[in-house]
Amino acid sequence: MDNALAIERLSKQFGKTLALDQVSFAVPEGAIFALVGANGAGKTTLIRILMNIARPTEGRALVLGGNSEDLSGKGFCEIGYVSENQDLADWTTVGGMLDYFRPFYPAWDRELESRLVRQFDLPLKRRLKHLSRGMRMKAAFVSSLAYRPRMLVLDEPLSGLDPFVRDELIESLREQAAGTTVFLSSHDLAEIESFASHVGFLEEGRMLFSEPLPTLMGRFREVTVSGGIVPRPLPPEWLNLEPIEGGFRWIHSVYRGPDSEAEVRSLFPGAALRFAPMPLRSIFLAMARSGRMKKRAEGRAA
Repeated sequence: MDNALAIERLSKQFGKTLALDQVSFAVPEGAIFALVGANGAGKTTLIRILMNIARPTEGRALVLGGNSEDLSGKGFCEIGYVSENQDLADWTTVGGMLDYFRPFYPAWDRELESRLVRQFDLPLKRRLKHLSRGMRMKAAFVSSLAYRPRMLVLDEPLSGLDPFVRDELIESLREQAAGTTVFLSSHDLAEIESFASHVGFLEEGRMLFSEPLPTLMGRFREVTVSGGIVPRPLPPEWLNLEPIEGGFRWIHSVYRGPDSEAEVRSLFPGAALRFAPMPLRSIFLAMARSGRMKKRAEGRAA
């Protein structure tokens, strides 16, 4: 399968601040890739580079086979872009906005546009400045989906929306973006888990991992053991070990099914063990906590 995006050792420096640090990952064509991380992790900076709004300090980003720094008019006809901070012409109506955008995109589908307008119950004659945030995001989605882009780039599009509007937009992505590569930044982990196919975790400008969501969910387990003595040194794949009443608990980050369970049982003969799957939110909290603990340890060693 070809890649819609290929990020190669990408870095971005703002003065003394390193916003992106040697980021590398790929997004297969047709994937719904969720880029997650805390505010300030570098998600928007990365998207701005993908869209040729900003230039990298080092490395490159290949977007639909071409360098992002060469992305211009014709290339944007294949890419839809929606951002939570996107500027819309408040003085115009919804219909006027769509009339304005339509001639720029040769593949614009009027039938799809009408269907989306009906689906979102958009008031074509109302000015954008009089719309709620949710309705403005719906209008932005219509303007980006109507020309059936090969790739859809979404920068925190669901942030601050009420649950009903979020569900509508997610459902439209499922229905209308079939065959389209979706690159989505978000910190709403529960919703990502419901529809993303791939996920990447960006922390302080570094990509900690990037992989298919089922692979990620499959390799993390919360392990609880009653009794026994903790081995030293700890296996590197054990994260956040902590004592609990009558035993210990930790996160196994390279769980391999029966093989991993047999390895752990050999270290705790006769002890009661439990291996529990983890939701996406718990996985990311565990990763973030592990990173903070590692930093503190490095600081003490220095």
